[in-house]
Amino acid sequence: MTPPAGAVRRARSRARDATLVDTEHPLEPFWRGIIACRLLTLVTVVGVTLYHLRTGYESPAAAIGVLVVMAGWTAVTSWGYLGGLPGAPDVRGRLALADLGVCVAVMATTPWIVTTAHLDDGGPGMGSIWTSGAVLACAVAFRIRGGLLAAAVISVALVLSKDRFGALELGDIQLLVLAGLTVGYGSLVLERAAARLRRLAAEQAAAAERERLTRAVHDGVLQVLAHVQRRGAELGGGAAELGLLAAEQETSLRALLSGPGTTDAAGRRDLAAALRQLASGRVTVSAPGHAVELAATAAGELEGAVRAALANVALHAGRDAHAWVLVEELAGAIEVSVRDDGPGIPDGRLAEAEAEGRMGVSRSIRGRVEDIGGTLRLDTGPDLGTEWVIRLDRGTA
Repeated sequence: MTPPAGAVRRARSRARDATLVDTEHPLEPFWRGIIACRLLTLVTVVGVTLYHLRTGYESPAAAIGVLVVMAGWTAVTSWGYLGGLPGAPDVRGRLALADLGVCVAVMATTPWIVTTAHLDDGGPGMGSIWTSGAVLACAVAFRIRGGLLAAAVISVALVLSKDRFGALELGDIQLLVLAGLTVGYGSLVLERAAARLRRLAAEQAAAAERERLTRAVHDGVLQVLAHVQRRGAELGGGAAELGLLAAEQETSLRALLSGPGTTDAAGRRDLAAALRQLASGRVTVSAPGHAVELAATAAGELEGAVRAALANVALHAGRDAHAWVLVEELAGAIEVSVRDDGPGIPDGRLAEAEAEGRMGVSRSIRGRVEDIGGTLRLDTGPDLGTEWVIRLDRGTA
């Protein structure tokens, strides 16, 4: 059941107010932080460069030119890291890679612009701490791996451009690696937290919608379906199939109102949890204590086949009949059996029903199982009850 968009928005709003996290764009604070860092480091680099302009640079004009390029690129990245034009695709990952390339190019100008004496005195090369912004951007865009790789690239460029590796350079490299690792890890954690909040918001919205439907449907519709089921069994013939369909819809509606199993981000559902919802005073469900995960489509069709089999029990085996549903995990397969203690199905009864155009079993059980690549076996006989055995290979699920 898909909850209304309004319910999802309200649930997400409540989650956002409680956690101060934008679940749709959780990394926006990081991008804004990178912009602030870039601006502050640019001001610092400009001040240091102007202070040493006459004594520390072979070509002061070239140093000013590089500062102009840095200022222009800071404006470009600031606009891009804010998201660019409204509605435009998010290209911040590619912009972060371009940022890394520009920073390396700026650092590469060091041997031609900065004097050797200035570097020997511990002076910075071109770009200096401004280039750390590219490490932070790659960490946010590509998480831990991106932050560490960007830190490695900037570190190599630092050593090669200054043509030395001392305590000062080692300290800078350590800070770059630490920044890339920390910001990358923080981005990963925040993104996962936002995904959990989105799932929680969707579940809350679905629960609210189920509550609304329960109030709207109440027991009136369910009682009518149950009455049609009983009268169909009493009248027989074509009315019996109508009663079977009513029983299926009653079971489906009750399961829907009680809350169906949720589908995870990988599109899988817990079959065991879904079938446990079918348990009642006359139906016993035995399933593994852990999740039995299948593709959502396969799990839904298996659940529908089991419901149809239980509807047959209620319709043909009598009100006092008991049914048992067993879920087993075998080597490379899943097996679901539905057994009852009714009188069984007489020989030729299914073929006769199909010949008469009553397709209840064929459509509701066999059709569902075949659609997902499973196999169906029927064991029945007078005074033996009926057992449907559904087998589905893991490879098809």
